[in-house]
Amino acid sequence: MQQFLLNSICTLWQKKRFFTITSILSNATLHRNHKAKAVKKLILKSTIIFASLSIMAACNSTNHLTIKNKEQMFTVEQIKAAHSKVRSGADFPSYIKEIKELGVTYYETFVTDGHTDYYSENDYKTASPAKYEPLTIALESNKEQFKVDLKRHQQGKTDYPTFCNDCAKSGIEKWAVCMEKMTCTYYDLAGNEILVEQIPQ
Repeated sequence: MQQFLLNSICTLWQKKRFFTITSILSNATLHRNHKAKAVKKLILKSTIIFASLSIMAACNSTNHLTIKNKEQMFTVEQIKAAHSKVRSGADFPSYIKEIKELGVTYYETFVTDGHTDYYSENDYKTASPAKYEPLTIALESNKEQFKVDLKRHQQGKTDYPTFCNDCAKSGIEKWAVCMEKMTCTYYDLAGNEILVEQIPQ
């Protein structure tokens, strides 16, 4: 009888110990799972916040560039209005000053049909349509004759269409104006510089 009671007590003690250890392990596991979930939530929250800030920064940057581009954009109509005031080469400096204020930094005018490509900062570009029927550009340039024709035009002795015809006969393919340097450079079909002039300011 005593041995039975002793065995019963040992069995109960072992079961209690087992349940206690199981409970401790279970609680530890739950604690770890809870901690892991909390860490995951924190990481997810941080990722969302970082992504949101990145998107906001990108949007602000895009808006800034868009506003900046809009500030420097000009239209062909504005340039056309400025060019309509040009009657001869004598009006050229005033024309350059006006389109420079519009935001034009560089442009190229092609003698073959009179169209012009206009450039500004931030890679903005626009172009005017052809102004007349295509002209044939002489294959060989005549620098001396061109200088004579240019001087006559600058003195107001010829109008713009006549000057363009004279350019074609002298082998001038285009002229390029740089607002930063305030120069006008004339090129032949081979891309050679025929003449570089400083624009009066």
